[in-house]
Amino acid sequence: MQKPDHNTINRFRSDRLNHVIKEVFSQVVLLLVDQGVISLKEIYQDGTKIEANANRYTFVWGKAINYNKKRIEEQLKELWEYSQEVSKEELKDRAPVEFGQIESGKLSETIEQIDQALKGKKVPERIKKKVRYAKKNWPEKIKRYQDQQKTLGKRNSYSKTDPDATFMRMKEDHYTNGQLKPAYNWQISTTEQFIVNYSVHQNLSDTKTLEPHLEQFKALYNQMPEVLTADAGYGSEQNYDYLEQQQIKNFVKYNYFQKEQSKVIKQDISRPDNLYYNEEKDCLYCPMGQQMNKISERTRLNENGFWQSYSHYQAQNCHGCPLKGPCYKGKGNRIVEINNKLRRLKKQARENLMSDEGLRHRRKRPIDVEPVFGMIKHNRGFNRFRLRGLEKVSIELGLLSIAHNIAKLAA
Repeated sequence: MQKPDHNTINRFRSDRLNHVIKEVFSQVVLLLVDQGVISLKEIYQDGTKIEANANRYTFVWGKAINYNKKRIEEQLKELWEYSQEVSKEELKDRAPVEFGQIESGKLSETIEQIDQALKGKKVPERIKKKVRYAKKNWPEKIKRYQDQQKTLGKRNSYSKTDPDATFMRMKEDHYTNGQLKPAYNWQISTTEQFIVNYSVHQNLSDTKTLEPHLEQFKALYNQMPEVLTADAGYGSEQNYDYLEQQQIKNFVKYNYFQKEQSKVIKQDISRPDNLYYNEEKDCLYCPMGQQMNKISERTRLNENGFWQSYSHYQAQNCHGCPLKGPCYKGKGNRIVEINNKLRRLKKQARENLMSDEGLRHRRKRPIDVEPVFGMIKHNRGFNRFRLRGLEKVSIELGLLSIAHNIAKLAA
């Protein structure tokens, strides 16, 4: 009648399963495939946010760090300029300070230079106080801000009690008003309500999770799914481009897909998407049939490192046009900006979604992937992680996913 204690279970969970949990999970899934229960060809993806095991009120915000650093740099610049005025001789041979890139060591050196230059000069007491305070506190603060920014990475916040957790707006919380809480973004792929892939992310947005999630699917099974269905949270140019490169047929909505189906939106001639595009001539045609020629183009690197290209087209003569009111309310000839690649990808997505196969997958998605979250969060009461840190949270989700699949097979 011996029972394992907490430390035994914890060592098994944290140490033994650390690098093998994904392999064990994939073996369970492949067993289901071998038995003919599921197939890996068609998958449905969705995500949910689960609260981290962290204090809800101890957090670090990226905007606050940037604001405080900027404030110190501005005050340091003021002190430097004042010291230059008071002590021109002492500082005339000094190299100019590059404000905006102050590091802890450089900051101490600069404050020391200011302090030495002001010694023996008739300086207001408030300036002396400020220099003393800067000497004592600023280098330590800058070092702390740099360490915090290193922990943040590309995120905008993290919890002090679980630095891997990001503050996310949840659909429910203990105040029932949707406050921000430290959490992780859990992504799953399902088929027949079995979990075939799971991943955990620090990103708030589902859009940024699709590519790494599918790359993990490929690593687990040495293949990509043939068909992917997901909601509008995943519909972006970068994701459509990735799915096209991987030759995955997608039924992924984009923002405004539902609104586009309305008659009002379809007949709105002010929307650039409703203008006819001639691919051969690379031009648009306005509602009156006038050709709009390309006048320029620009490229933009988004926050994910993805290059986007935009073209600008201008009408030749809008003066006196009977449709100028509903078409264009500005002065001069109308200029529109179009992302032609995104336009093409959205057109393909629209055709897929409106096809018979697309309608079938769209009907099935809410009853395939969403109930899995309901079973786990509501039926099993899993609304908050027990462990801390990205690595341990991933183990916890792995055990949860394996348990769900085995329980569903048994049922």
